Amino acid sequence: MKTLLLDAHDPSDVQRAGELLAAGQLVAVPTETVYGLAADARNPQAVAAIFTAKGRPSNHPLITHLASVDAVGDWAQQVPSWVDPLLRVFWPGPLTLLLQKQAWVPEVITGGLPSIGLRMPAHPVLLQMMQHAGLSLAAPAANRYQKLSPTTAEQVMAGMAGRIAAVLDGGPCQVG
Repeated sequence: MKTLLLDAHDPSDVQRAGELLAAGQLVAVPTETVYGLAADARNPQAVAAIFTAKGRPSNHPLITHLASVDAVGDWAQQVPSWVDPLLRVFWPGPLTLLLQKQAWVPEVITGGLPSIGLRMPAHPVLLQMMQHAGLSLAAPAANRYQKLSPTTAEQVMAGMAGRIAAVLDGGPCQVG
């Protein structure tokens, strides 16, 4: 497989990344912390491909990235009252909430656990792409299992080229 290098500053490349994800392909995407290896979280086959590409054990849960605060109730049941004030302060951003998952959530995301990790990334290009494409993304770091998490597109390409459909280059991650 040839891995495309897409430019996050080119709207047609951002759209292409969203189309690849919606088609069940894996795309490395920038977040404020590290590059994530993203799959459409509603597509269990696409999510399972993350484990193959990374060489990661399939019983390790994945974080699900949401495009809006309003999506929390779609993925988590019985959202406690203390969650909303946290989201208003810390989202978008690197805060991950661990909540009870909705019954429909694919077990491949949660490693068979009853909980799900949810966060809303602060990278503006990633958020825009997710909102435009209507996607929530399962996305651990875009590295091979037990290797360093990448903070640049070049690092992703060095470790994942040929294993994934594309890398959306948004420049170096700010926090990672």
